[in-house]
Amino acid sequence: MSDGTSDERPDSPAETRRNTPGGGVSPAAADIEPAAPDEFGLVQAWWGDGKGKTTAALGMAFRAAGHGYRVHLLQFMKGGADSVEDVRGEYNAIAALPGISHENTGHYGWKGLMDGSDDDEHAAKARAAFARTTELADAAGEADLTAPLPLDGPPEDGVHMLVLDEVLYAVEMGLVDEAEVLELVESKPADLELVLTGGHEEPTFLLDAADLVTEVRKVKHPFDAGTRARKGTEY
Repeated sequence: MSDGTSDERPDSPAETRRNTPGGGVSPAAADIEPAAPDEFGLVQAWWGDGKGKTTAALGMAFRAAGHGYRVHLLQFMKGGADSVEDVRGEYNAIAALPGISHENTGHYGWKGLMDGSDDDEHAAKARAAFARTTELADAAGEADLTAPLPLDGPPEDGVHMLVLDEVLYAVEMGLVDEAEVLELVESKPADLELVLTGGHEEPTFLLDAADLVTEVRKVKHPFDAGTRARKGTEY
């Protein structure tokens, strides 16, 4: 028998949903407008012998850009190779999406492989990439990362998220010193979300300093069966 009061008590499922961030409303697409994240500032490291490190980082980058946050992708080791075409699907997508930009500082080929590339040039490119990283981190420190940033602004004016793709490979290969990376992590601006990927060896030097460390482990990979990099999945 009803006493005239609502059946939706404060602890009912409907009331609980209304008091959550989503408010019980299904997600939908919206226009992208400049915004500032409330909870950025962590350090993430993605490493392992499995496929998906860069893919995971790019997924977060696109997600952040979709919320109107300013994101920049800096790739250390991916300067192109004979085994893939001279186009990257992610670059095309980045060009079509506001708020996210990229640059590639890698040398053509791959260090340590008999592919005709120059190991000294790999080292020089990696050093230049780390110098560029320091420049971008310093710029982020001078910006107000608690406020929206222009979606079409240069990364030198500050970014909310900085993705250093393959930087851990560069460390593993001796092209970048792990002490410098650790110093970067420990001195970065408080509100800058820093994402580092690459490497098959565990980045033990980051375990205490990073907030998230994920190993992407290979169980099975088509490369082992002779399948080469495929357009749309690997590049």
